[in-house]
Amino acid sequence: MPNESRASESCDGLIHPKAIEGMHFFNEGKFFDAHEELETAWREETDDIRDLYRGILQIAVTYLHITRNNYDGAVKVYARSLKWIHGWRDVCRGIHVKGLREDAERVMKEVERLGRERLGEFDTSLFKPVQWNEKRTWACDRCGSLMVEKNCKVTCPNCGNRFDCSDLNLYFD
Repeated sequence: MPNESRASESCDGLIHPKAIEGMHFFNEGKFFDAHEELETAWREETDDIRDLYRGILQIAVTYLHITRNNYDGAVKVYARSLKWIHGWRDVCRGIHVKGLREDAERVMKEVERLGRERLGEFDTSLFKPVQWNEKRTWACDRCGSLMVEKNCKVTCPNCGNRFDCSDLNLYFD
């Protein structure tokens, strides 16, 4: 599991373009394609953020196994994804990690409830999209100025309005 200091340092910066493509595929339910793009981002990235990309790609593979009625594969890959997807900020590089973790947990609870014999009854509407802010820019809700992010603090240079990156879920509703 990544530790908090590693996750904090790695969360500053931009999302790898292949990770963005992978998340688009993920959100379209094209989990194999999502895996391929996220794997490219994972291989090309040199920072610890590569582990987050690895976690997202393994959740994509988990979902692929579910759609193929492969109970054992889904359970195995999801368990493996946990060490890569936990320990990150709620929002990292604009990716709403907490929401993804919670969505995947709900999916797996349903998979476990259905069991191996009834996995074919799984309701794919439980697959929720990965949410992120590609541009990582925010408009101040007080004065409308462009806000600036630094070290997980987003500040308005005009009026001083400020919030923490963990509060960014406001922008994902």
